[in-house]
Amino acid sequence: MIQKIDRALLPLLLELNDLKRVRVADREGTLATQIFRRAWAELLHGDELAAVARRTTAHAVAAARLAGIDAHVMQLAGFSAEQRLAVLHHSFDVVAGPLPEAARVEMRAALVGEPLEGPPSGSLPAFAELLVRQPRAGATRPGHQRVVLEPAEGHGDHCATVAVYAVLWSPLLGADPALPFLAGLAHHLHNARLPDAGFAGDELLGDQLGPLMERFRQMAIEELPERMHAPVRAALDLVFRQDTPEARAFQAADVCDRVLEMRWHAQSAAFTLDVALDEMDVVHPGPVQAFQLEVMRGLGLM
Repeated sequence: MIQKIDRALLPLLLELNDLKRVRVADREGTLATQIFRRAWAELLHGDELAAVARRTTAHAVAAARLAGIDAHVMQLAGFSAEQRLAVLHHSFDVVAGPLPEAARVEMRAALVGEPLEGPPSGSLPAFAELLVRQPRAGATRPGHQRVVLEPAEGHGDHCATVAVYAVLWSPLLGADPALPFLAGLAHHLHNARLPDAGFAGDELLGDQLGPLMERFRQMAIEELPERMHAPVRAALDLVFRQDTPEARAFQAADVCDRVLEMRWHAQSAAFTLDVALDEMDVVHPGPVQAFQLEVMRGLGLM
């Protein structure tokens, strides 16, 4: 069923997960939110789904280390298109090693040196901005008190990350990545207007959950151009299945993001000054490091 699962993929998944927490000054929302908005804008513009999936994922992988330093920033600094693309290629190569060679080459070729345009203000369907603002439920289990995790990620962050993960999982599972990518973007359409009560709340709705989700999902789909209805419906068909490579690529992506989000909260709660100083070199190597470390020792912080 699975061609290969290599633990070497985990560091890349973790770094991509952090795009849900990285922001830049001149754009609204996290980098993952920007990915979510831009992907929907490109699809609404009529760009081919497979091309959007490859390009979106390639630039997300490049951003794993570059964070907010993208082609737009480099253009402002006067970099040529060739220089911008060279930086993106280098950042991509640093983290993309665990990906299968054919997928890595194809994805790398999708990087572009021109700035990726975000959607014009007011151009996205209402559900996109609602999902950006709709918080995820946290950790819930029927019969137990909710564990509220702050800062709560938005559904736009989650959906963008699942979409990117689905493209990365697809070659490992023999899947075409286009539909799993769209499933990642669309699998919480119902939560644009249905507040997320988590699995515990869903269980309380019983038989009413399915019709409720379908009604809100349909409301979101009706905001899209008619040409997108069938592809989105086909993508949503993957959400409750595991019998095709594409469905398994989506399921792997979804569970990875849900668990790695919890891992981040656990890691954040366990963060200590010793980790910052000893493991993360928060006092960076360089010509003044020795003096700065002396200051820290003098204050008893080391």
